[in-house]
Amino acid sequence: MSESPKVYHTDQGKGFPVVLLHGFCETHEVWSRFAKVLSKDFRVINVDLPGFGKSKSLPEGFSVNDAATAVNELIADLGITSCIPIGHSLGGYVTLGMVKQKPSLFSAFGLFHSTAYADSEERKASRNKVIEFVSNHGVPPFIETFIPPLFYNKAHPDIPFAVTMALQTRQETLIGYAKAMRDRPDLTSVIKEFNKPIVFIAGEKDTVVPMETLEKQANLAAKAHLYVVRDTAHMGMFEKEDETLNLIRGFLVEATT
Repeated sequence: MSESPKVYHTDQGKGFPVVLLHGFCETHEVWSRFAKVLSKDFRVINVDLPGFGKSKSLPEGFSVNDAATAVNELIADLGITSCIPIGHSLGGYVTLGMVKQKPSLFSAFGLFHSTAYADSEERKASRNKVIEFVSNHGVPPFIETFIPPLFYNKAHPDIPFAVTMALQTRQETLIGYAKAMRDRPDLTSVIKEFNKPIVFIAGEKDTVVPMETLEKQANLAAKAHLYVVRDTAHMGMFEKEDETLNLIRGFLVEATT
């Protein structure tokens, strides 16, 4: 385990580098079980995005692109010249920003319950309500209602872990990323212009990133791998751990051989 000036990360295994990026109100711990398995065949860099977990915060008013810059700087600091990032939700938004900045650095990438589309007006309004609620009431009351609906099975045994992890989120981080996600641009151009493999993993029951939207985006890609995971909402790494891990591992093996 090590820490850069901005981005805390773990570094496991040897082989082709894979960068795992967590979602909103998560830390690198969301990927811990995946990292352990994937590190048998790959070098796995598992990060805390700026402001989350043990990473330092970005200045107030930061953008998703600023978070992407921080992770790309970490990759450069590690001496990595080619890698594959896999991003969950917010981590996918950061991944798209990373690829937009330095497309030649990436031999493939993955969107795990994530999207290149900008927020709709309805979604922006929802972000504003989150910002107002957390500003007035703090993080815990928001987390208690935010996490369980991300699971298709509302009694899933990993919900308490996800809640505990999310409760680590600092108020300024939560509000800052809510604003950054609200204001991020459409990046479907990244998908259209990237001529190397992209994996899209969709949850059949995901209401945050509906599978239909990922099907449309996969049609824009030159080398798309689209997988729809049944009876799964937004937390496939818990809801269908073995299936999604095997999908990611299979994609990584194919993309690097």
